[in-house]
Amino acid sequence: MQTTAASAKTFHAGIVGGAGYTGGELIRLLLNHPVASLRFVHSNSQANKPLSSVHTDLVGETEMLFTGDLTTNIDVLFLCLSHGEARQFLTTHAIPENIAIIDLSQDFRWQASNQHESRNFVYGLPELNREAILSARNIANPGCFATAIQLGLLPLAKAGILSDVYTTGITGSTGAGQSLSNTTHFSWRANNIQAYKTLQHQHLQEIQESLKQLQGNDGMFVHFVPWRGDFTRGIYCTSILDMGLPLEEVKQVYREFYHAHPFTHFCEQPIHLKQAVNTNKCLVQIEKQGNKMAVHTAIDNLLKGASGQALQNMNLLLGLDETLGLHLKAAAF
Repeated sequence: MQTTAASAKTFHAGIVGGAGYTGGELIRLLLNHPVASLRFVHSNSQANKPLSSVHTDLVGETEMLFTGDLTTNIDVLFLCLSHGEARQFLTTHAIPENIAIIDLSQDFRWQASNQHESRNFVYGLPELNREAILSARNIANPGCFATAIQLGLLPLAKAGILSDVYTTGITGSTGAGQSLSNTTHFSWRANNIQAYKTLQHQHLQEIQESLKQLQGNDGMFVHFVPWRGDFTRGIYCTSILDMGLPLEEVKQVYREFYHAHPFTHFCEQPIHLKQAVNTNKCLVQIEKQGNKMAVHTAIDNLLKGASGQALQNMNLLLGLDETLGLHLKAAAF
């Protein structure tokens, strides 16, 4: 039975790698969570500086400082580190096994890499693995593109009617992280788009593993072309596939799959990115012409694609209502 905010004890959380975009969003969410207390935000590069000196949206929200020290007097530890650094951190720091770990990197997402010493990581896509998350102690938070694409395809895989998929998706500049590069500068992004990592994006493996978990088909593939967009937040994906079933029948497959999941919404009307930005929602819409079907999905890459989903996973593994602290309004205009 899930615990409500009114009856819950206070849980304590810490963040390692709190100076980036995902760390900043997680700080904001935890500061406003009804039963979670943020104990520390670790950053070697920003130690002893106010959180608001880096995350300026936190001015007036907290007087906390970044710390270079760790405390183990917490219930859950979030790792907001770069890919490859989370595994290294756990190797060099003795984190007690009673502390739950939620890792936002890709270090533990794949079946071949989801263990570290005595820790086993559960892939943290609630719409796929909610029951396993409820009893887990360590969570590998999904990738942003992986979340958007999978949530468009899971109902079809569950029904065993998923064929080869051709997906395009466009993401905002925050998806590249806070470090500057040629393609994150305003002068490059403005009035510009570009395909990158064509057919070889790092999220493809976790997508394939999740779809195989439901459909068990080694011969089905997702072919993905990501795009850099000239905006800051959000992901919009479109997946094209063959579909012989009538549209209304397919719609019912989606309604049944998502009826018990509070953040993924099947929409009858065309969706757009601003409906999802600043929320933990994923919006899903389908269209069909002849035997070809298009599945559109929209998420906020920093929330449902990262920190919001991490908080949702925290709620689940701590036995809380999974929506606590995540009632967020879309930035629709």
